[in-house]
Amino acid sequence: MKARVTVTLKSGVLDPQGQAIQGSLQSLGFAGVTAVRQGKVFDLELSGSDAAQAEADLKAMCEKLLANTVIENYTIEIAAQA
Repeated sequence: MKARVTVTLKSGVLDPQGQAIQGSLQSLGFAGVTAVRQGKVFDLELSGSDAAQAEADLKAMCEKLLANTVIENYTIEIAAQA
C-alpha cells in the first residue's frame, strides 16, 4: 500500500524559505507570484492492506516524527488499491 504525507507550516507561522523562493522567482521575471509557502512530502510504502490501520499508523508517524505539530499541519493520502 502506498501513502503520501504532506507537511506544511501552519498559516500564522513565518516562512523565511518561502519568502526567499518568492523573491527569487520575482527576480527571475515571475512577477505574478505573490506568495510562496514551502513544505515537505513523504512517499511511503506500507505492508498490509488495512487502510484504517495504515491511516492510524501514519497519524502516529506524523505526531511522533514526520511533523512538528506545534508549527506544522499534515495531510495523509492513501493510494487506492488496484
